Amino acid sequence: MAAVHTPPVQTLIDELGRLPGIGPKSAQRIAFHLLKLSDTDANRLADAIREAKARVRFCDRCFNVAEADLCPICADERRDPSILCVVEESRDIIAIERTGEFRGRYHVLLGAMNPLEGIGPDQLKIRELLSRLGPEGVNEVVICTNPNTEGEVTAMYLARQLTPLGITVSRLASGLPVGGDLEYADELTLGRAFEGRTRVGG
Repeated sequence: MAAVHTPPVQTLIDELGRLPGIGPKSAQRIAFHLLKLSDTDANRLADAIREAKARVRFCDRCFNVAEADLCPICADERRDPSILCVVEESRDIIAIERTGEFRGRYHVLLGAMNPLEGIGPDQLKIRELLSRLGPEGVNEVVICTNPNTEGEVTAMYLARQLTPLGITVSRLASGLPVGGDLEYADELTLGRAFEGRTRVGG
């Protein structure tokens, strides 16, 4: 059977299809949209990707995206260091910050536990989380992993690690749909969940 697309187009579709949430049809649609762009627009997109890869790094303290050693939140002395909000990805911080309900600091795990994909505690930034507790005087950890199977498994593991240390462990209250992602929650729902967070494991 003859190839449907020329090799450069198929390569572009294949690479787009590797992005999260992009299926074969979406990858094909995006690829053909990109091919219709002017050279100026296409180069601007390519430059933005290259610049982000070159300049953006992970915060030395919390693993949020940053341009310097510390992200803007960790560098803000007005934030309360005694309370940490643990999230799976940096994009979750943006959703929580929109609520205006949280004035502590964050810790990004860079994923969630998923044994089927070989992702356990050692593949996440859990060791780094535990090392922050004493030096930063943390007394409460709010676990804001996504309300799905992987997020719940991660939350319960963290609670088992943190509770014996005398740390208050809380979880966002109901209001977030099970199986959903934080980044898609509206500010009101997420704000109410934050206000009504519940203690975990003790």
